[in-house]
Amino acid sequence: MEVKIYQDYHALSEAAASEIIDLVKNKPGAVICLASGHTPRLTCKLFAEKALQQKTDLSRITFIGLDEWVGVPPDNEGSCHYFFQHEVFQPLHLSASQINLFNALSINLEQECQEMDKVIADKEGIDLMIVGIGMNGHIGFNEPGVSFDSYSHVIKLDDTTLTVGQKYFKTATSLGKGITLGLKHLQESKKVILIANGTKKAGVIKKTVEEKVNNSFPASIMQKHSNGFVMIDQEAAGLLNRNN
Repeated sequence: MEVKIYQDYHALSEAAASEIIDLVKNKPGAVICLASGHTPRLTCKLFAEKALQQKTDLSRITFIGLDEWVGVPPDNEGSCHYFFQHEVFQPLHLSASQINLFNALSINLEQECQEMDKVIADKEGIDLMIVGIGMNGHIGFNEPGVSFDSYSHVIKLDDTTLTVGQKYFKTATSLGKGITLGLKHLQESKKVILIANGTKKAGVIKKTVEEKVNNSFPASIMQKHSNGFVMIDQEAAGLLNRNN
């Protein structure tokens, strides 16, 4: 794992977006997994802008969604579906055959997990994952205590996630479970980038980078990835011992 520190949120997002563009140019059939949320929003926006400006051929990429709120419909503005449709899929005119998102309204969520795992296996793994980090150290909906050996699964959401998660919704929304890729997917991905910004993330970044790897703080698994990068701005790096 390597830590990269950028001047500010925009510089961080520019760098992350460029990582996606560079990958697709080198591997047109790349499998890309992105997280939704506040931190990745600018990365997604800049990726779409760069791809259009540079006329990047995206016709062969496969897109994998990291997670989704169980029971939240795709047209809800707080859903991961809605985020990706408006930030990535529609601007870039990706075809439905390229897109793989969890159906969080499915009556058989276990089957949803199995189908996602099969898509990833059939594509011979994920080439690039860009993920965020929650205030409790979760990646996706891999909450504290999750097995590092899990693939896609349904999980009861931590109280912190339930509280913080309301910020994505215009009105109070009933949340309880999430469906998510597992940390085994992260470990097996060819490259993983964890992005974070702002002083509010300084404490969780310190735990991710400097404390012992433990599933009580899931993001600490990043330390074990041989091609993993923690990309943060100066504010999020504020508590790191290694920050000069």
